[in-house]
Amino acid sequence: MFSKMATYLTGELTATSEDYKLLENMNKLTSLKYLEMKDIAINISRNLKDLNQKYAALQPYLEQINLIEEQVAVLEQAAYKLDAYSKKLAKYKKLEKR
Repeated sequence: MFSKMATYLTGELTATSEDYKLLENMNKLTSLKYLEMKDIAINISRNLKDLNQKYAALQPYLEQINLIEEQVAVLEQAAYKLDAYSKKLAKYKKLEKR
């Protein structure tokens, strides 16, 4: 009976030992994955900083584009008014010739 109990306890201890080894391996793999994720996060952060610097460098040009766009809209409205005025003037000249 003692030998069977010793065999049983040995089996239980072996199973527990194997469980701990499995957990240790899982922890090592998880640690490696977290290191990879850390490297990826560092690269993303670095790239984001670069993009922000490039955007800041482009900001004056973007403001100039917006200003030009506003000026073009004003010029377009002036062109429409001038076109309407020239059409009225053409009608007036036709009436004057009669």
